[in-house]
Amino acid sequence: MRGKATVWLVGMMGAGKTAVGRALAGRLELPFVDTDAEVERAAGASVAAIFAREGEAGFRAREREAVEKLAGMPAVVALGGGAPAQPGVWELLERSGTVIWLRAPVETLLARVGAASERPLLEGLETEARRERISALLAERTPVYARAALALDTDELEPEVLARRLSETLAGAAP
Repeated sequence: MRGKATVWLVGMMGAGKTAVGRALAGRLELPFVDTDAEVERAAGASVAAIFAREGEAGFRAREREAVEKLAGMPAVVALGGGAPAQPGVWELLERSGTVIWLRAPVETLLARVGAASERPLLEGLETEARRERISALLAERTPVYARAALALDTDELEPEVLARRLSETLAGAAP
């Protein structure tokens, strides 16, 4: 994967992007960056507060700025679930790095996000409504995620095992 410095992790909230990303970054000896954390740092506010103050459009604009700043940086980057679906973002990801889709079924995602109090797209929803919302978002985003160079199911393996598999695959793909 030489010449494409950034390893982009995409997938739904709860798919394991942060946990796998940290482990993968350690294996690859690269920094780990979470775009949500970058947006929060730059805005001086939580994602939930940005959504409340600026709406989803404001958050997405900030998220895109973070992606643009990180593009091409030698790092493992976990993107927010909706980032790759924003206009022009996917093309930027592909030009600047290797895109990996971390997949998990709806029930796994639902269990991992729990009450979702810090997830603006799920905030205040009861369990069944969260399940329906996650299902709808997954159906909407899957065609975008499916364009990734690699895809890996995360529901039954520990992050370290997944990171080992990814690092081996990435090393094998480098000329």
